Amino acid sequence: MVDANTLHHGDCIEGMSLLEAGSVDLAFADPPFNIGYDYDVYHDRRQADEYLDWSRRWGEQIHRALKPSGAFWLAIGDEFAAELKVLFQRIGFHCRSWVIWYYTFGVRCTKKFSRSHAHLFHFVKDKKNFTFNGDAVRVPSARQLVYADARAVPEGKLPDDTWILRPQDVSDGFQAESDTWYFPRVAGTFKERAGFHGCQMPEQLLARIVAVSSNAGDLVLDPFAGSGTTLVVAKKLGRSWLGFEVSKEYVRNVRARIDRVQEGDPLNGSNDPLRSAPSTSEGRRLIRK
Repeated sequence: MVDANTLHHGDCIEGMSLLEAGSVDLAFADPPFNIGYDYDVYHDRRQADEYLDWSRRWGEQIHRALKPSGAFWLAIGDEFAAELKVLFQRIGFHCRSWVIWYYTFGVRCTKKFSRSHAHLFHFVKDKKNFTFNGDAVRVPSARQLVYADARAVPEGKLPDDTWILRPQDVSDGFQAESDTWYFPRVAGTFKERAGFHGCQMPEQLLARIVAVSSNAGDLVLDPFAGSGTTLVVAKKLGRSWLGFEVSKEYVRNVRARIDRVQEGDPLNGSNDPLRSAPSTSEGRRLIRK
């Protein structure tokens, strides 16, 4: 069997096959997008059929490892979002939400609109029995903030399933406490940046997923640990955690990153959508010539 609160070096399909069936409460996967990204040891350019077959194999292991009430969140790019949604539904998952993560500091493009979004799929094994802690992620509604409507629910509302505008774009149409999901991408100059992995997810985004789809003490699995953010956030929020990573270098850095945090530590990054440019006070600086 595989011990919890451990980052394991090795292939996730092989590693997850050793997990006890029905032992995981929440899985979050941010796999390679098959777009030719230069990872440490993984080749990110496969034939489409090969990529989808590989995705099916690790998806089946997640489905097997999850508890009947478990949840699986997938982060993926445009290229295979539709295919993977269908593939994982055929495995047996039910899709509860298709969230669009809109971020600043989008990828620069020259012959198409610059990409500034990713897809987040919320899957469950049992569409009637799953963990969903709505009160942990409620936000003030427009009825409360804008219209002072007496019909507004005092506890606020659940966030919408998309991020649509930056506050600086439409200053009169975006309130700091509004009901969009808005998180900046962790750019290279940000203080939050771990520095050893190019595809780092924001802690605030992972915290929303961990908070809504798991409870204190639950086991959170990340089969593609990468920069380790899922595991770090799970530890900060009082969950057990478990990860797999094929790169020895990433494993070494992630283990050190996890060792530096404790349960209850504050999350990096801001959950205030008006702060579209997080602090770079301890990040990289341009060298003046």
